[in-house]
Amino acid sequence: MGDETGKQYASKWVKTAALLSHPAIAPHIPPTRMYNDANLKSMLAAHGMVVIKPVRGAGGHGVIKVSKQGGRYAVSHYDDRRFYDTFSGLTDALSRMKRKRPYLIQKGIQLATISGRPIDYRVKYVKEESGWSCRAMVGRLARHGLFVTNLCRGGTQMTAAEGIRRSLSTAMVKSKKQEMRRLTRLSTEVLESRLPGIGQLGFDYGLDRRGKIWIFEVNTRPQ
Repeated sequence: MGDETGKQYASKWVKTAALLSHPAIAPHIPPTRMYNDANLKSMLAAHGMVVIKPVRGAGGHGVIKVSKQGGRYAVSHYDDRRFYDTFSGLTDALSRMKRKRPYLIQKGIQLATISGRPIDYRVKYVKEESGWSCRAMVGRLARHGLFVTNLCRGGTQMTAAEGIRRSLSTAMVKSKKQEMRRLTRLSTEVLESRLPGIGQLGFDYGLDRRGKIWIFEVNTRPQ
């Protein structure tokens, strides 16, 4: 199979649910629920910060960060950052941003940073004649002032090794790359058993400030 082949599964919820079914993968997935006001309130109470993203979408489009700061709610959406004094004011604003599209809510992770800019990682995995192979493992550094790292949003690409070294430590480079490869292989086995016909996958990983690896989402049409 090549880069443009393989069945597409757009729903982030379907792929997340499949990965949560495996006991070795589930601890690496941030708590995730479908969006509604009750789930938003309980997740903000539990985690303080959440990321809200469309069930279907790519390139960081429509992704919103919400955090509880004192008695107010801070909302970051692309370059825009606003504050709301009440939960109803928050949900009214989010309703306008969501435009009736289905969204999910994920616990916000405090990513390791370089000069205050968060970095995450993309692993591209492709099915070939001889089996699955890793085509790329790169770091994506967010543009200054943004929390999304997508290159189409102004992010900067670097090698995974450079990203890990600069955001955490040189000592972590080898083990974290190995762990991402292991999680990629295992997750691909699970997804292939649940989602027949896939031929390419893009895994979005984050490393928090302690070095724990998180799987944010998996794309079946990686950019």
